Amino acid sequence: MSSLTHGASPAATPGALARPPMWAWPLASLLGFPIGGLIANLTIGAVDSVGAALAGGLIAGAVVGTAQWLALRRVISWLWVAATSLGMAAGLGVGAAVVDYGIDRGDLMIMGAVTGIGVGALQALVLARAGISGAVWWAVLNPPTWAVAWLISSYVISANIDERFTNFGASGVLLYALVTGLLLAWLFRRTESQAPAS
Repeated sequence: MSSLTHGASPAATPGALARPPMWAWPLASLLGFPIGGLIANLTIGAVDSVGAALAGGLIAGAVVGTAQWLALRRVISWLWVAATSLGMAAGLGVGAAVVDYGIDRGDLMIMGAVTGIGVGALQALVLARAGISGAVWWAVLNPPTWAVAWLISSYVISANIDERFTNFGASGVLLYALVTGLLLAWLFRRTESQAPAS
């Protein structure tokens, strides 16, 4: 029964990666990002200072990370929640400051890319710790995905973009969920194919 325990890494159970259902990742992202952003916006308000960016990133990242971890809990540990929250706080704190809290599309893309660096790097460490082969690609692909997701959302929420949200909305999440979902599927297949035969 040891193969059924939560947090079991592929290294501990060769060739037996307990992949999540295909629908779990998109659903987690489609729920986590809008809800996390809304809670952060209601709690902290606009991302218009370092303090607001850090606090908003922590809150939104914790909600997003929890939703994603629930989808991936068969494969990765709860550290995913902390990595997402801390990565989003650090990334948003730096990214928003770099663009001087601007809300032009170029500013949002830069802020998104920097946030994606923070989130992607820390999440990649959690993936690597779980024995996921090629986890570095997670860190590489997240920044441009976050940037383009912000670009997409900027066209949809243009009427209230001045509220300075912590993260892109559901329209951007559609792209994010597709790109990162495909990447996760590839990483899981790669890990299974490289596992030694039992």
